[in-house]
Amino acid sequence: MPDPYMPSGGHAADPGALVLGIESSCDETAAAVVADGRRVLSSVIASQVKDHAPFGGVVPELASRRHLENIVPVVRAACGQAGLEMADLTGIAVTQGPGLIGALLVGLNLAKALAWGLNKPIVGVSHLDGHLAALGLAEDPPPYPHVALLVSGGHTSLYLVAGPGGQEELGQTVDDAAGEAYDKVAKLYGLGYPGGVVIDRLAAGGDPSVIRLPRPRLHDGTLDFSFAGLKTAVLNFRNQHQGEAYRIEDLCAGFQEAVAEVLVKKTLMAARQQGVGHVALAGGVAANRRLRQLMEDTARAQGLGVTCPPLDLCTDNAAMIAAAGCHTLRAGRRLALTADAVSRLPRGGSLPAGV
Repeated sequence: MPDPYMPSGGHAADPGALVLGIESSCDETAAAVVADGRRVLSSVIASQVKDHAPFGGVVPELASRRHLENIVPVVRAACGQAGLEMADLTGIAVTQGPGLIGALLVGLNLAKALAWGLNKPIVGVSHLDGHLAALGLAEDPPPYPHVALLVSGGHTSLYLVAGPGGQEELGQTVDDAAGEAYDKVAKLYGLGYPGGVVIDRLAAGGDPSVIRLPRPRLHDGTLDFSFAGLKTAVLNFRNQHQGEAYRIEDLCAGFQEAVAEVLVKKTLMAARQQGVGHVALAGGVAANRRLRQLMEDTARAQGLGVTCPPLDLCTDNAAMIAAAGCHTLRAGRRLALTADAVSRLPRGGSLPAGV
């Protein structure tokens, strides 16, 4: 049997040298090739935004069907863009969870088939670990240790990141994620999908002081978050002011300011508690303009360094999965070909051991 760590291109026998990443946890079909855990050789994404926009959110069955249509062409395009044959790969990394179970299974099963057919090592990657690993792909990555705020449509958590693949969860949302709250508020007002992008754009023309909304759990002394009540506060405001004139831009600005203030203050509190001098943003909501500005301004005023990754590394992509997978492959972990997808992770955010 040929050595699975020695590709035809003659690269060093390192399972993390040339990693194909596959991501299909929600509504983006993505594949990428990353070299040595740092250099993105290719990144291809097939978006489903137009498919789900009429429904105001992701339809799981539709997402799975689109992944089936897109996954093979996307993987081929990623290898072609990198100038590689699949036999040149030294390892494969795939999102194993969390996410929509049907969507995850599309990417996971293709990755297993490629690993078996090409005789390559394979690892399963947590989607959350992928977002944290994306910070290492930035031109100026954050130093270790740092506190990372991972904020997206499905997750809002704080981590102490001691090194590549070494993170400890410090706090998380107890109900809605921040991105989920954005989407629900946008749907409430019929603003369109994805809600975070629309609200961010409208908020730029509004005044956040006109409509002040509550800051949930801001002073509870914990590093946990809660955004369900903020969404309800917007609903109550709309019901109480029916027929009254107010600018939707001011409402969006007030909502966005409430979210950003809670996220930033809790992140900086975590940094103080952990005694670290650098904070970072990760995840889809890390692309939000107000959150980035407030984090940079407030953290630097307190003498902390800040990393806000490029926008293309914030949203779901496969380069982050390949980068996280590189570290896992080098650590010697492997995914059994009998392993299943995981729709939800326990508190702490780790995939089950031994799969």
